[in-house]
Amino acid sequence: MSTLSGKVALVTGGSRGIGAATVRRLAADGADVAFTYRSSSDAAHALASEIEATGRRALAIQADAADAGLVRQAVQNTVDTLGRLDVLVNNAGIYAMGPVQESNDDDFDRMVDINVKAVFAATTEAVKHLGEGGRVITIGSVNGDRAFGPGAALYGMSKAAVAALTRGWARDLGEHGITVNTVQPGPVDTDMNPSDAPHAPMMTAMTALKRYGRAEEIAGLVGFLAGPEASFITGATIDADGGMQA
Repeated sequence: MSTLSGKVALVTGGSRGIGAATVRRLAADGADVAFTYRSSSDAAHALASEIEATGRRALAIQADAADAGLVRQAVQNTVDTLGRLDVLVNNAGIYAMGPVQESNDDDFDRMVDINVKAVFAATTEAVKHLGEGGRVITIGSVNGDRAFGPGAALYGMSKAAVAALTRGWARDLGEHGITVNTVQPGPVDTDMNPSDAPHAPMMTAMTALKRYGRAEEIAGLVGFLAGPEASFITGATIDADGGMQA
C-alpha cells in the first residue's frame, strides 16, 4: 500500500502499544513517521530502526506529554527534520482510575495536562503546517461516553474533552480541507491495559465480541482515517470497542 506516499506523520506516544502499532501502519502505508516517547528510549530507537529498514524515514523524539512546550517542539522538530507535516495522531495519554473520595488536585492536573493539554498543544502547533488534505486524529476512549464502573470520572472527563475539541476543530479547519476525528477504543491488549489484568474478565464480558482488541486493529482505523478514502469524514467520534457500547 502507498496511500500515504510522500506524506509525513507525527504520532505522540508512539514507542509502544497503540502508538507503536500506528507508527508501523502509517509507515506501511507509505508515510515517513516521527513519534514521541517519554522514557522508553531503547524501544523508541528500535522502532525507528525497524521503520527505516523498510525504506521509510523515522524520527524518535523524546518529549514528555506533560510538558506542552516539549510537545510543541516535537511538532517543529518533525517539520525541520522531515520537511513537512500531513498527519498528526494524538495518541499519548495516561490511564488512571480512582474514586472521587481519593482524588486530589494533582490527579486532576496530571490527567488534564497529558490527556487534554498535550492534544491542544500538538494540534495548535500542527495546524501551522498542515495543508489541504491534512489529518488530525486523536485516540480517545469509550470512557469518554460512558462510565463502565467506579473510579473512571477523571479519565472519562479527559476523553470526553478531546472528543469535544475534535468537533470544534472540525468546524474551524474544514474550510482548509483538514479533517479532525477521534477514535475511541474499548479494551485493547497493551501494557497499559493488558488482557490478563485482574479487571480484564469484566471488561471482556462487556464487549459483544467477548475479547480484547489488538493494537493493530486500532492502528488500522487510524490508517484509514489518515488516507484519501476518509476525506469526507470529519468531526466524527468513531468507536472501535468490540461492541462494548452496542
